[in-house]
Amino acid sequence: MGKDIKKAVIIVNLLKNEAEQLVNEITDYLRSKNIQSEVFGYSGEPITPEIENADVAFALGGDGTVLFSARTLAKLRVPVLAVNMGDFGFITEVCKDEWKDTFEDFLNGQLELSKRLMLKTCIIRDKKKIAEFHCLNDSVISAYGISKMIRLSVSLNETTLGKYRADGVIVSTPTGSTAYSAAAGGPLLEPEMDAVLLNPICPFSLSNRPLVIPSDKKIKIFVEHEQRAEVMLTVDGQTVFPLKPEDVVTFEQAPEKALLISSDKRNFYEILRAKLKWSGGPDA
Repeated sequence: MGKDIKKAVIIVNLLKNEAEQLVNEITDYLRSKNIQSEVFGYSGEPITPEIENADVAFALGGDGTVLFSARTLAKLRVPVLAVNMGDFGFITEVCKDEWKDTFEDFLNGQLELSKRLMLKTCIIRDKKKIAEFHCLNDSVISAYGISKMIRLSVSLNETTLGKYRADGVIVSTPTGSTAYSAAAGGPLLEPEMDAVLLNPICPFSLSNRPLVIPSDKKIKIFVEHEQRAEVMLTVDGQTVFPLKPEDVVTFEQAPEKALLISSDKRNFYEILRAKLKWSGGPDA
């Protein structure tokens, strides 16, 4: 079955080379298909746009653009075609010279949507929820600055996991398992798994290891009173929120999932092999 697409939005990082040229190519193509288009460009920190009645979205940039687009569009259940204009890109698997073929395959009903778990993070202070964030990659509790240890108490549902003395803790989705968590020694998860990854950053105790947790569990982290550094929460590497001693931060799966248009030109394991250069030789 083909897709009935009437309106597309284009979210584009204008700092990327050839961004404006690609936007013009896409808008001209959409016009030829009688599809209305609306462009939201940004340079630097993006501002969340007001989007109405969109049927599909293009995210032009790197993985950061996809993360921003997912947070903006997941609640609207708008599928996103992520086009890589950056340097690396695990999530943006479609190259800029492949977008038209991929989009036409999507229009013709030949491509599946990749449904990615998103994480809901809530900050509770004095028994009141003061902030809530949704993310596609990860939420991180850490100290301001580098090489500063913080103290956290971690529980899973009603079970205490213990006290963590570490540079911080990463709570990651499967999509985010290839990002900061991987750099911190965490495992790589298939992006459509229903799981959450809890990964301490440089823990004082070597017994604090990464945990893969079913997504229906709720993680609760208590910021202990005694701290030698200020503590912050970072969401998707883009949003920072200062934490105070005795704050409680909860993590659970969000009710909505991000919908990404998958290319049929390569799968997750082929992307891993190419991006991480798993050649099997001396340079692997």
